[in-house]
Amino acid sequence: QVQLVEHGGDLVQAGASLKLSCAYSGSISTINALAWYRQAPGKDRELVASITKGGRTNYADSAKGRFTISGDNTKHYVHLQMNSLKPEDTAVYYCNADTTWLGSNAEYWGQGTQVTVSS
Repeated sequence: QVQLVEHGGDLVQAGASLKLSCAYSGSISTINALAWYRQAPGKDRELVASITKGGRTNYADSAKGRFTISGDNTKHYVHLQMNSLKPEDTAVYYCNADTTWLGSNAEYWGQGTQVTVSS
């Protein structure tokens, strides 16, 4: 199993920057990729950005050019640097781990951290 704990969510004004961090622990060797998802009220959870254990990154169109995902394999953190925030970025942000163990895939989620962007 993998445990994920996010922090860094806050209330900020449009145009501001914010950095989310997710500490991961447990069966770290089983992790294939780490990702940030978000869920706004009344909407489905959506992928924001992901990073593989090899360092390959992927971004949602809404995040490209504004958000940067990075990993610290030594301290076991994954960060999401968010710049030029917009009110539509308001959501609960979740950290996600995609894992494989003995041929079986499993996903793990953190508890989420609230990001609110005021106009």
